[in-house]
Amino acid sequence: MKTGIIVIIVVALLGIFGCSKYNGLAKKDEAVQKAWGFVETQYQRRSDLVDNLVNTVKGSAKFEQETLTKVIEARAKATSVQINANDLSPEKMQQFQQAQGELSGALSRLLVSVEKYPELQTTEQFKTLMAQLEGTENRIAVSRNDFNTAVNDFNSTVRTFPNNVVAGLGGFKAKGYFKAAEGSDKAPKVQF
Repeated sequence: MKTGIIVIIVVALLGIFGCSKYNGLAKKDEAVQKAWGFVETQYQRRSDLVDNLVNTVKGSAKFEQETLTKVIEARAKATSVQINANDLSPEKMQQFQQAQGELSGALSRLLVSVEKYPELQTTEQFKTLMAQLEGTENRIAVSRNDFNTAVNDFNSTVRTFPNNVVAGLGGFKAKGYFKAAEGSDKAPKVQF
C-alpha cells in the first residue's frame, strides 16, 4: 500500500515537473516567434520604403535603368522568401538572410548612383525617404539583435538538462540565429 502511494506521488511530481518545464519552453518559443514577428515587420517596412524610393528616383531623374531594375528584382526576391516562425532552422535563416543581403547590396548601389544627381538629393520627398530608410535599417538591426537574444535564451533552455528531455518529448528544436553577412568581418577600404 505504501509503495503504491509513493509511486503515485513520484509520478505526480514528475508530471508536474514535466508540465512546468514544457510550459517554460512554450513561453520561450513564443518569445522567439514574437521577436521574429518584429524582424519581419521591419523588413516589410524597408521593402515598402524601397518601393517608394525607387518610384521617387524614377520620377525625379533620368536614372540608370539597370540599377533600378536590380533594386526592383532584389526587392521582389527578398519579399518572396518567407519563413514560418515555427521553422526557424539555421538553413531557412541563411536563405532569408541571403535574399535580404542581395536587397541591401542593390540598395547600396542605388544610393551610390544617386550621388550623380544633385537635383534629386535636394528634393524633400527624397530626403524624407532617405531618413526613413536609415531609421528602418537601425530598427532592423535592433530587431535582429532582440531576435538573437530570444533565440539564445530558447536554445540554451532546450539544450540543458533536464529541459532537453522535455524538449525532445515536446518537439522543441534549436532555432537559427541571424549571422553577419559573408565578408563583413573585414573592414571596407575607403579610398579618396
